[in-house]
Amino acid sequence: MSFLDNLWRGRASEFDAGNAATNAIELTKRHQKVSLSKQNAAAGHLRVNLSWRMRTSDIGAPKRQSVLRHPFKALRPEEVQAHSQSMVNVDLDLGCLYELADGTKGVVQPLGGFLGDINEPPYMRLSGDDRFGSGSGETMYINLDHRDAFKRMLVFVYIYDQTPAFDRTHAIVTLYPSNGPRIEIGLDERHPQARSCAVVMIENVKGEITVRREVKFVYGFQAELDRLYGWGLQWGRGYKSKADQR
Repeated sequence: MSFLDNLWRGRASEFDAGNAATNAIELTKRHQKVSLSKQNAAAGHLRVNLSWRMRTSDIGAPKRQSVLRHPFKALRPEEVQAHSQSMVNVDLDLGCLYELADGTKGVVQPLGGFLGDINEPPYMRLSGDDRFGSGSGETMYINLDHRDAFKRMLVFVYIYDQTPAFDRTHAIVTLYPSNGPRIEIGLDERHPQARSCAVVMIENVKGEITVRREVKFVYGFQAELDRLYGWGLQWGRGYKSKADQR
C-alpha cells in the first residue's frame, strides 16, 4: 500500500496520485483540489517551481523516410541536428497575483522587477528569472507562517517575448509544501497562440489553505488574467531590465 493510500484511507480520494516512489500528487481536471491544512503543510515556506523543456518534435527530430524509396539512406548515419533558434527564444516566466486579507492587491513577477519580500508583505519572493528553461527553472517562495494575512494567490505563467511557446514545451509547475508530498500541475494542453496561463489558485478559506488547479490559457497577458479573475489592477506595457534577468 502506498503512502497516499495510508494517508487517505477510509475516505474518497481527492486527487490523482503519481508514482508512489516519487511522493507526488498530480492535480488533474478530474481531481483539482487539495488541502495543505489537512496534510499539516500550511506553515513554513511553500516553494513553487516552474520548469520546462522543449518537445522533441521541435528540436530537430529527424523525419522518417521510406526505405523502399531511398534504400541506401538506411545505411547512412543520421545527421546530428543542432538546437534551433526557436528553442533558444522560449522564455516562460512565473508570476503570482495576490490579494491579502486587508485588501492589498499586487503581483510578484520578473517583469518590472516585482520580486516581492518573504518576511514582509506580500510574504512571497521570486528568486531570479530563468530565460531558457534550465534544470532548476524559476522558483517562488511563499511564507505560510503568515497564512492569516493571505486571502488568495493566483500562480500563473506567461511568455515574455513574441514567441507563443506553450504548444512547443512540456511545462510543469510544482509546489513543495513544508510537509507531505509535492503537488504537480502539468501544462501539456495544446494552445498554440496562448501567451498566459492561470495555473493554480491558493486560497485561505476560513483558515484552511487550499490549492486548486486552474490551467486556463488566455491569448493576452497579465491584464487578461486580471479581468478573468476580477483582480482590478492597472496594467501597462513592461520590459525586463538586465537586473530582472538574473
